[in-house]
This record gives sequence, structure tokens and C-alpha cells, in this order.
Amino acid sequence: MSRAMTVRQQNWPLHKPFKISREIHTHSETVICEISEGDHTGRGEAAGVSYDGETIQTLIEQVGSTKGEVEDGISREELQTLLPPGGARNAIDCALWDLEAKQQGRTIWQMIGWEPKPVTTVYTVGIDGLVNMERDAAQHNDHRFLKVKVGIGDPVEQIGAINAGAPDSAIVIDANQAWTVEDLEKYADTLKSMGVEMIEQPMDRIHDEALRGYDAPLPICADESCATSADLERLEGLYSMVNIKLDKTGGLTEGLKLAEEALVMGFELMVGNMLGSSLAMAPSFVIAQKCRYVDIDGPLLQSKDCDHAMQYEHGRVEVFSPELWG
Repeated sequence: MSRAMTVRQQNWPLHKPFKISREIHTHSETVICEISEGDHTGRGEAAGVSYDGETIQTLIEQVGSTKGEVEDGISREELQTLLPPGGARNAIDCALWDLEAKQQGRTIWQMIGWEPKPVTTVYTVGIDGLVNMERDAAQHNDHRFLKVKVGIGDPVEQIGAINAGAPDSAIVIDANQAWTVEDLEKYADTLKSMGVEMIEQPMDRIHDEALRGYDAPLPICADESCATSADLERLEGLYSMVNIKLDKTGGLTEGLKLAEEALVMGFELMVGNMLGSSLAMAPSFVIAQKCRYVDIDGPLLQSKDCDHAMQYEHGRVEVFSPELWG
């Protein structure tokens, strides 16, 4: 029985502009890959890795370049060597997982042998004026965790605004490579005293070695510095946590491998997202089962979501329906 693969662009409008240290988003652009075989269709959604030069057009072209192999029946394992890590491989890999689940009449949980449970995601507050950041925090003060983008402006003032708006929420911060080790030394202790629990990717990934020997008062999480399991050995002694994003790993197959190897090496885990609908979040929800921090709030930032969407309530994310994915 032959397969057919299609790929298309999907735009998801955001509630409001979302600013991080290097860019501003007004909507989320993703690609959706569908692989059909007989009566079954598997789907995967990916946004790509913009800081590595990926765009929606390059993703569509890269997915399209594999059409022959995918339609000839390539396996997920063979896909790992056909494409490099990135959004294109993520979209195809997750579509193949979904297709396999439907063909076998099993859920993703039955396939991997895990018992799923609800998780608690952060809600992300983007960089803005202090009044707006406080307002955003106040509007989401029912969330147990807030993730705050920093890197432009004074982080102490920004976290002060967050604390004013959501005094009972725990906080993690993400500088998206905008700091130096001197910034860490300047701010980390004060931010810890203000309730910050973790700092994500403070410095440019090319300067990771500056963290060696740094006595961090807070856990430091590698995001841009960690794409796949191949990065782990280099990150030992620099970071205590890694953020797994399936657009970076190139799909759930490598994401599961990265999670397993990182835990064996003593890293704690976070799972993140590059924006997108519940279809993009569902495979990340699988990784979330093993994580200390969960960041799968993409749909919360959007004014639209896909059909059979995941259920979010005060940051708690329920186990998703197989009608969505897997």
C-alpha cells in the first residue's frame, strides 16, 4: 500500500505581539505535514529554528525533498539519517508517529509503554514595558509558573513587575542568549531572592565555556546550546538542565533519545516550544512527562487553535485525545 505526503503552511494569529530579546512575533507560522496510507493519515506540525536560519519556505522545500523516500515507506529510524535535525524532520517524524499509532490501533502511550499524567505548563510573559508586563502577569496569576523573557531592559525591575502582578507564581526567566557571564554575576543572586527558580540560556551559545567554573546560585538551562543528544557531552559542567524542543531535535524520535541520555548523565529536563497549535504541543507533552519544567503554552499565546485541541486550565494541561495526535 503506497503512501502520499503533503505539506502546507499554517498561520496562527497571536493575541498580541510577543517580544523576546532577538525578535518580535505577531503570529505563529508553522508547517503541517500529512502522511496518508490507506485509510489512515498521520500529522505533524513544526515551526522550525529561526536562529539557525530556518524559515517556513525552507521547511516546505526540505520536507518536499523527501517526498520520494517517505512515499516509498521510509521508517522513522531511516529518517534520522535522511534529514538533519530541525523543523522539517520534526514535522515528518511526528507525522510518522501519528500514522503508526493509527495503523496499529494503539495510542502513543501504548507504543512507548508510559502511563500519561497531566502536567503544569508555564505561561510566558514577553518583553514589554513594566506596566504591561505586570498586567500580563496579573491576568495569568492563576498559573503556578510564569516564564519571563528578559535580555532587554533591567531584569530586576521586570521581575519586580511580575511579582507585583502575580505574587504567588513561581518564576523562571529566559534571556535568549542576550546576557554575558558578567550579567549573570550581577543579577543572579538578586533574582533568586525575588523568587526566580531557574535561568534559561543566559549567554550566546558560542560563549558556553565562560560558564565553566561559574558557581551558579540558580540552575542554568541550555536551550539554544542544546539541540540533540550529540550536544550533551560538551554541555557537562556548564549547564545543569537542558530544554528539549522537537524543532531542535528534529522530532520525537530524537527527543526521546535526548531525554533518556540527559537523565542518565544527570541533567534535569525542561521541554519547550517554538509556538504552534496543540498539534505541535502534543508530541512535546510526551517529553513533558519526564520534565521538571514544562513550557508548552504556544496555544495560550494564540487566538486560534486546531481541532481537538489540548485542554488548558490555570496552566494544567490534560492528557490529549488520540483524535488530536498519537
